[in-house]
Amino acid sequence: MSSFAFSVLFVVFLAITLIVRFWLGSRQIRHVLAHRNSVPAEFAERIPLAAHQRAADYTVARTKFGMLSMLINAAVLIGFTLLGGLQLLSNIIFNAAGPGMLYQMGLLVAFTAVSGLIDLPLDYYKQFVLEARFGFNKMTIRLFITDMLKNTGLGAVIGLPLVWVILQLMAKSGDLWWFYAWLVVSSFQLFILVISPTVIAPIFNKFTPLTDDSLRERIEGLLKRVGFASKGLFVMDGSKRSAHGNAYFSGFGASKRIVFFDTLLARLAPHEIEAVLAHELGHFKLKHIAKMIGMMFVISLPFLALLGYLKQQLWFFTGLGVNPLLLTDLSNNDAMALILFMLVLPIFTFLLSPLLSISSRKHEFEADAFAVRHTDAKDLVSALVKLYEDNAATLTPDPLHSAFYDSHPPAAIRINRLLAAHG
Repeated sequence: MSSFAFSVLFVVFLAITLIVRFWLGSRQIRHVLAHRNSVPAEFAERIPLAAHQRAADYTVARTKFGMLSMLINAAVLIGFTLLGGLQLLSNIIFNAAGPGMLYQMGLLVAFTAVSGLIDLPLDYYKQFVLEARFGFNKMTIRLFITDMLKNTGLGAVIGLPLVWVILQLMAKSGDLWWFYAWLVVSSFQLFILVISPTVIAPIFNKFTPLTDDSLRERIEGLLKRVGFASKGLFVMDGSKRSAHGNAYFSGFGASKRIVFFDTLLARLAPHEIEAVLAHELGHFKLKHIAKMIGMMFVISLPFLALLGYLKQQLWFFTGLGVNPLLLTDLSNNDAMALILFMLVLPIFTFLLSPLLSISSRKHEFEADAFAVRHTDAKDLVSALVKLYEDNAATLTPDPLHSAFYDSHPPAAIRINRLLAAHG
């Protein structure tokens, strides 16, 4: 393939992605606004019109913000690639560091820093304007900055060694480097999943043991019925960042723990909390999480093999606005290949994203069915209605937008299934 042909192909896929995403977003806005002034019949006795309208306005605002972010990110992508931004960054780092690993690590760090600075205004607006407008933001500026610094430090401590190992494999382990890198990355991801509950998560949030004895007794009864062994029940101070609520479990093996947002405990009754947790446990008992992790590992292998091919193709670099370093040791281009691949892969795979949504929604239905086998369906329904209201989740999403993006089924379909199971 010529570099010009690849440039054209890249622009075509980018245009298709923008058009489809803009069209879906526009559909979502029109559909939500068209149903803004009436609560769906199945929710009319449970959710006030004012709450339904708030959810509609929140959904529209989030969708508009997503469309704006999409256009900004597309412009940044073009700036990095076809307009020479990455080439300029490469020249600066190369002139300072010369060829070798220092140049490659420096290029990755510089790219990450520039990308983070570009994203910063959007992150700020989303948290302190959009979320605050609807009463969800509880984060202070100080906490926002502290989180950013913690994420940066964590990325440096964890991410830089991993990247160094991958670059070493790309340079020194031959044509099958991508397979060895896959083994390393997969093992690393499993390691992070194991240590996250006890090492990483406490860096950002405070976790305290659940002290409500009656709720603890109820939850422990559920755990015994479903055969789930946990290292503890904890409450997380999610309210210091957001008014949104949730419950989840994390970790594998001996590190499994169940976590409730404090906002969730404040809103739901004990029987509703039990039903929500039964749903989350359904994901574990039905091996949804293991299946998703396994699927990600399977998918990542051919993509790494593709990178192994692309990093040897001149047109891959020049077609994206970069002149590779024509040195004796061509491994000096490996970091640039990684960056380019991460930038353009979402563009070429965007139209496949509904496949993951379909799988996720199937798992949600299965977890709901599991929950109603161990708790009362009406308890899960009442909990979900409260969560939809509290989180300002629209009850009337555009069906096509929902099918393309949403990892959870639409509220009406999900609750009608639960009511049918109860009836």
